[in-house]
Amino acid sequence: MKQIVKGNSPKESKNHIGVLRLELDYELATLYDAMQTNDQEKKIESKRKLEKLRKEWMRLQS
Repeated sequence: MKQIVKGNSPKESKNHIGVLRLELDYELATLYDAMQTNDQEKKIESKRKLEKLRKEWMRLQS
């Protein structure tokens, strides 16, 4: 589900932010499920992905 925005147009950035929101929501749900089942490996992986998505979000916001 990765998309790379190569242009700097506001429309492309806005579309990419929408995709990031969906990815963030999905990964948060995955983390929640891992917490409910106490799956340490999945929790670590979800946190890693969330951090990567957060950095991308911050890059697009600036």
